[in-house]
Amino acid sequence: MKKFGGMARTSLQAQSPGSNNTPAMDEKMLKAGLEAARGALLAQQREDGHWCFPLEADCTIPAEYILMMHFMDEVDLDLEVRIARFIREKQDAAHGGWPLYYGGEFDLSCSVKAYYALKIVGDSPDAPHMARARAAILKHGGAARANVFTRLLLAMYDQLPWRGVPFVPVEIILFPKWFPFHTSKVAYWSRTVMVPLSILCSLRARAVNPRKVAIRELFTVPPEEERNYFPVRTALNRVFLLIERTLSLLEPFIPKGVRRLALRRAESWIMERLNGDSGLGAIFPAMVNASEALALLGYPYDHPARVQCRKALRLLLVEEGERTWCQPCVSPVWDTVLTCLAFQEDTEVDQRPIRKALDWLVPCQVLDAPADWQEDHPGLPGGGWAFQYANPHYPDLDDTAAVAWALYQADPKAYQESISRAADWLAGMQSSNGGFAAFDSDNTYYYLNEIPFADHGALLDPPTSDVSARCAGFLALYGQSRHKQALERSLAYLFNEQEASGAWFGRWGSNYIYGTWSVLEAFRLAGTDTGHPAIRRAVHWLKSVQREDGGWGESNDSYLSPQQAGQFHTSTSFHTAWALLALMGAGEWRSHEVHRGIGYLLREQDSDGLWHEPWFTAPGFPRVFYLKYYGYTKYFPVWALTRFHALNRKFPA
Repeated sequence: MKKFGGMARTSLQAQSPGSNNTPAMDEKMLKAGLEAARGALLAQQREDGHWCFPLEADCTIPAEYILMMHFMDEVDLDLEVRIARFIREKQDAAHGGWPLYYGGEFDLSCSVKAYYALKIVGDSPDAPHMARARAAILKHGGAARANVFTRLLLAMYDQLPWRGVPFVPVEIILFPKWFPFHTSKVAYWSRTVMVPLSILCSLRARAVNPRKVAIRELFTVPPEEERNYFPVRTALNRVFLLIERTLSLLEPFIPKGVRRLALRRAESWIMERLNGDSGLGAIFPAMVNASEALALLGYPYDHPARVQCRKALRLLLVEEGERTWCQPCVSPVWDTVLTCLAFQEDTEVDQRPIRKALDWLVPCQVLDAPADWQEDHPGLPGGGWAFQYANPHYPDLDDTAAVAWALYQADPKAYQESISRAADWLAGMQSSNGGFAAFDSDNTYYYLNEIPFADHGALLDPPTSDVSARCAGFLALYGQSRHKQALERSLAYLFNEQEASGAWFGRWGSNYIYGTWSVLEAFRLAGTDTGHPAIRRAVHWLKSVQREDGGWGESNDSYLSPQQAGQFHTSTSFHTAWALLALMGAGEWRSHEVHRGIGYLLREQDSDGLWHEPWFTAPGFPRVFYLKYYGYTKYFPVWALTRFHALNRKFPA
């Protein structure tokens, strides 16, 4: 796509990268680029006022969609062909398998599922792309070394014995809260996946697999002879593994009455949270497990709950002509509020579209609906927003803080009730260390990450700097005395979380650049002196990782290797926008680095007024699951350009 700002490259680089002088800024180009970007972004607003951009994950999701259809023998022939085309196109030419994010290294579990999905659709194992994938899988130890979720799927497809997967009995639903394991002690995403999965495991679910496709060729040792399905991770993991293996031998002695009670309890748990067209937990893995569990429990194909599950899953599909892919979930609330915040940076811009968007958000607030967080906070009134169109059992603190922030900036009087409920709920959900997590408070039972089921290391939802920053920033902006202690504790938490480099870890965005922007934005809203040593260290770090072209970039590899913080082989629009917003929030809008960064965004702007890049923008779970928010290359650059333009108009040189 032709670059919108390509012709003005020279004027935007009037000074060399090493110059101490601020480079000249082409005001006409800035205005033209900003107007084009705003217009393009507004054109994508839905009729009812909200925005929702696609959300892409790795190929495990579309592969699992195909495998789900064959598990249930509910195969849509045209659909599986289109999804298979998407999976083939995502195969990495360098290593022959499938990565967790664009340009990433080979991932064994993703590759096993992608290979199985393609083979079950009809791709010959002798086809060149399948041979390359198989060689890569075997090189990395074969399917027996895949993660727990992959092995569980393979067990249900009779591709490996049940002794090769963790013991996940449905009786976990009966455990008392004081027990070392309880569903309330794991993250919302974990419990919504585990409860229906426990039904599948306890009833030894077997995929229909109508074409009887097997993948024995992906094992280095015949799966029934494999003796090393559970490599020991730590000493504590060894203990848990011994306990789990012992308990699995005792499963036949579980009283039938207890098993029936647990199945009924798990079934009721699922039905209560089925969540209409948005599905259980509004996330794909939980929705698939729920759909399959209900079928296994005897719900007929045309039962309203089964119909509901199928519709929810279908709504995650993205149709792109000859190819189709599946999203892990949808992000309408997040996309809408971040777009609103971007436009709110300049109050002279027409705010009517933003008010329309905010009016769409207000009724999405979860007030008094039953929700899992109430188990630990029974007297706390609701007031949060979910990430998706609907997910009332699981409102999201990050979304809540961002929406309340935007509502306050728009009209604190008109939206007073929504803002007040949000602030009180957020303050009530603060963890004991002063931080805030995404969905729960004090979800810090770290020993549970050592159980055999948790080889992904993402079982929990502990407090993080980025979510804490959003909550602190809003509470500071709202400025109510009843939240003073919560605000002070959260700011102390943020100061304590700063890395030695000056950066902050980004749990929900890639990575240290995102985390650093989030925290510096909170300090701006809190009115923290920009001369504070923590802010100066952060500014120094951001400037030190600026790239020669004026932009910023960071690889998702930094989750594996922290020494790669702020490093990438290319700049990206969203990393550049985060760095610019952070620097401008720290009072650096006149700096050489900010001007160069603005120049980078304008040069890289495409002819449609927006930015388009293949890079994944965030982790779902660091090191195991990553996401590409298609909106991040749109509203974050607009946000940065709008802030720069507004500041320079307000404080002319």
